[in-house]
Amino acid sequence: MDSFNFRFCKKCLTRDMIDKDAYFRTLQELIDNISEAVKTQKDEYESRLSKCTECERLADGMCRACGCYVELRAAKKSNKCPYELW
Repeated sequence: MDSFNFRFCKKCLTRDMIDKDAYFRTLQELIDNISEAVKTQKDEYESRLSKCTECERLADGMCRACGCYVELRAAKKSNKCPYELW
């Protein structure tokens, strides 16, 4: 009875996970409501996330180096990657 043999991507951002209904709405709301004065510009944000998706420490949308949700960390321009990738 191996009918529930699911494979999950360990290298995905939370926004890319299969079950869109279970997407972390609160996380996205936090990102959407960050003040423009402290928010990372869209192109820089996407660049940061691109580097995160290439990193071996990304698992299920979280950085295994520090435990943060990378989408939230990347959304504030004052934040840095703990491994100085961005």
